[in-house]
Amino acid sequence: MNRSSIVLVAAAAMGLITALCAFAASPEVSEPSVRPGVNRAYQNPDIRVWKSRFERPGREIYDRRAAIVAALGLKPGMVVADIGAGTGLFTRLFALQVGPQGRVIAVDISRGFVDNILTEARRLGLTNVTGVVNTPRDVALPPGSIDLAFVSATYHHFEYPHSMLGSIRRALRPGGALVVIDFRKRAGLSSPWVMDHVRADKATVIREIEAAGFRLVEDRPILQRNYYLRFEKG
Repeated sequence: MNRSSIVLVAAAAMGLITALCAFAASPEVSEPSVRPGVNRAYQNPDIRVWKSRFERPGREIYDRRAAIVAALGLKPGMVVADIGAGTGLFTRLFALQVGPQGRVIAVDISRGFVDNILTEARRLGLTNVTGVVNTPRDVALPPGSIDLAFVSATYHHFEYPHSMLGSIRRALRPGGALVVIDFRKRAGLSSPWVMDHVRADKATVIREIEAAGFRLVEDRPILQRNYYLRFEKG
């Protein structure tokens, strides 16, 4: 190998090292977990147990599901990501709204949940439902691939919120929206379970999402124990 070749190889190696160091030092990669182990219960979910918890009368999000879907303004042909899809309640409802020309992507860190949603979709003849098993840091969706990201009772389970929000923003198309529904956390008003389990109150959630490059466009009062926020990609 002549001298010029050695110089080129060395330069390439240094460039790779620099890139790797920059990647490792980026805020999303170095972000610490805000609540280690918060999703441990979903690693091997008992679908019947979780369905009885998530899809039951008395749970506000379940009782108000029709109002929530109506507020989203879904149209035929849209691509919607149901992030933290769980037992697939909203995935199924969205699939009916966007029609066969649209698509609903059930995104969850639990393969058990995703597999169950796909099985149920096939049983119901919903051919426009697909599934993605994501990581705690990334929604694992291609850039510019979705019109709406829907996050219901899941934001407080984001172990790496900055990283997740960054990946959601990249996945949204220009003009795309992020809707977040989560528990109101108010001392003296919220239940002890909410005060202990939910990391951030609504004001904190808004600040975090706006800091990630979103703009709050709607705070709709359709829920009492939860809040409904709509953001647009900035």
